[in-house]
Amino acid sequence: MKQVLQDARHGQISVAEVPAPQLLPGCVLVRVTASVVSAGTERASAEFASKSLMQKARARPDLVREVIGKIQREGILSALQAVRSRLDQPQAPGYSSAGTVIAAGEGVNDLQPGDRVACAGAGFAVHAEVACVPRLLVAKIPAGNAGNEAPFEEAAFATLGAVALHGIRTAEVKLGDLVAVIGLGLLGQLTVQLLNAAGCRVLGLDINPARAQLARELAADAVAVSAADFDNLCQERSQGLGVDSVLIAAETASSDPVNLAGALARDRAIVVAVGTVGIDIERKAFFEKELDFRISRSYGPGRYDSAYEQKGRDYPVGYVRWTETRNMQAFLQLLAEKKVSVGPLITHRFPIERAQHAYDLITGKSGDPFLGVVIQYPEAADESPTLRLVPPPESAARPIESGAGKGISVGLLGAGVFAASTLLPAIKSSGETTLSGVCSATGARTQHTARTFGFAYCTTETAQIIRDPAINTVVIATRHHLHADQVLAALGAGKNVFCEKPLCLTEGELRSIVCAYRQLPAGHRPALMVGFNRRFAPMIARMKEFLAPIAEPLALTYRINAGYLAPDHWVNDPEQGGGRIRGEVCHFVDTLMFLAASPIVEVEARPVANAGRYSGDNLLASIRFANGSEGTITYLANGDRSFSKERLEVFGGGAVAVLEDFRRLELARNGGKQTLRSRFRQDKGHRAEWAAFAASICQSRESAIPFEEIVSSTLATLRLYESAATGKRLAVNAGEFIATALDPSHHNG
Repeated sequence: MKQVLQDARHGQISVAEVPAPQLLPGCVLVRVTASVVSAGTERASAEFASKSLMQKARARPDLVREVIGKIQREGILSALQAVRSRLDQPQAPGYSSAGTVIAAGEGVNDLQPGDRVACAGAGFAVHAEVACVPRLLVAKIPAGNAGNEAPFEEAAFATLGAVALHGIRTAEVKLGDLVAVIGLGLLGQLTVQLLNAAGCRVLGLDINPARAQLARELAADAVAVSAADFDNLCQERSQGLGVDSVLIAAETASSDPVNLAGALARDRAIVVAVGTVGIDIERKAFFEKELDFRISRSYGPGRYDSAYEQKGRDYPVGYVRWTETRNMQAFLQLLAEKKVSVGPLITHRFPIERAQHAYDLITGKSGDPFLGVVIQYPEAADESPTLRLVPPPESAARPIESGAGKGISVGLLGAGVFAASTLLPAIKSSGETTLSGVCSATGARTQHTARTFGFAYCTTETAQIIRDPAINTVVIATRHHLHADQVLAALGAGKNVFCEKPLCLTEGELRSIVCAYRQLPAGHRPALMVGFNRRFAPMIARMKEFLAPIAEPLALTYRINAGYLAPDHWVNDPEQGGGRIRGEVCHFVDTLMFLAASPIVEVEARPVANAGRYSGDNLLASIRFANGSEGTITYLANGDRSFSKERLEVFGGGAVAVLEDFRRLELARNGGKQTLRSRFRQDKGHRAEWAAFAASICQSRESAIPFEEIVSSTLATLRLYESAATGKRLAVNAGEFIATALDPSHHNG
């Protein structure tokens, strides 16, 4: 299918062929008929993307601080690689569209194929022939009084209509109020009409005479084209009292509209900024009139709440009458009843093949006046989930086997930032590896990854990777809640599996993986690896060598300054990321077990300093090993990111080893001290990790990480999670766990 993409580095717009998106639970697939190009949001995005790196830095000093901190912690080369990786990711513009439902995902019961709908949401209602949109960002297009339905190109304005409606509700206007609207662009024109439908008297201001006249023809009682004339108009129509409310729908960095609003408003009126304007408020007018200044946030309650938008958790109507979805429905109803007219606002229509011209228009490159800009799509879309970039070889139908002298043919599940910036460069460095197929839920990302790294094809269908006979190794880099099922599916298909940590999120899932793996024939058992890369880092390997002669138990301390993550970040989501203990602490559990060279026998965890904004991120963990070694993990999200992220100290046998952020290693024994440094780049072992995994496949070597150790570190992490919740010290015995997992009589549900 075709989709509009924007290059984040330079801002160029292109129309690319990408696979149709994956249908996710709680979502619907929509064949798009029309989408609206926003002259505000999308123009601002395009202008920012077109800036040079220096201009971007000036515009976003917060991001510059992040990069500087990353350079200090990880080295300039690591930081530059991360920046390049993010800038290389294509952006998918668009947030307001309309079309026909072609499939409904699990949990969606009130929409079905054939329903006509309007869609909202950046990243969801994108400019593409097919879109996957969460249920609460979709509103059904109602029939009008005469049974006629609104055209798709008008219904595509529902998101903008909801923005205007929420601004009006924020202003608390009432029947008969005199309301001033500053800025008569697309948002202002819709605001004027909605106010008129609500029984308000409406005055409009725009310096563009054509837009002012259009507002007058559609719904405004009177208009002006200068601030002075508008001030006089408002005073005249209010009989010198001032207007009851002011809605600012302008788009400017200037604070003039806000301060003009202060002059126009009556005593104790409400001023609402709906558009993006400067807010350097002159205090005198707002103080003397005791004005209420408000900023309207997008299209209503639910916006920016991932539980609402992505998980479909609606707010009870008795408590939140007008959510973003209900605002969309209300606008569509007014459209159906012809109380709002969108047709006169549409000045340009472009087929998706000519989308570039739409952006030339809104960014001012063409120099033509415009208002509503619509992208149109063909009736029949290519809904294929797979796009082949390289013709398949004649041998593609024959299964590719693993083993000595055999190559590795990779199918990648997940194409996020980590996969693109870290995992794939490591995989590409192996001469024994062929990149066959890549799968991601969104077509734009999977297509970009495929072209960037040279995959033969890209797809949004997981099963395509699993069943492809030309693939003998599946690499899993999806969100954590998907790992267990994908590992089981790949093992069931006889594929080698590299699963980025964690292996799974529950002991039940771990038990299923143990059964699936151990029940495969020993001589034909595929390789199974978890991405515990730190044990392969050069400095960890040197530390391991240094500690090897020590015959007594070790004392190991690992401090992680992990940094704050918002509660709604997907890693903190119990349903997707599993939280940071299961999703991230597993790394450090495995590293300590590797250095202690002994199985874990007992764990205990205590959450600390988790009040307020933290999501149980702060943790003190204690780990006891079979050889008497003791490990402590201090995992903290309440520190400063500019400080070093990881510090590992090991004491034992009269020796000390200290690793700081994988850039400095100090080794001390018998009064002598050795210091190893890496000045420009961290090496956390990703390339060595893949090389070891590849060698275990191609040279029939032992597993890069013994299966029992994978089970031990995973089980210990899951029990740390349990210990943090219950306060109990819990035993860990990987051997016993494996034995009972293989014996159904020991299962207890």
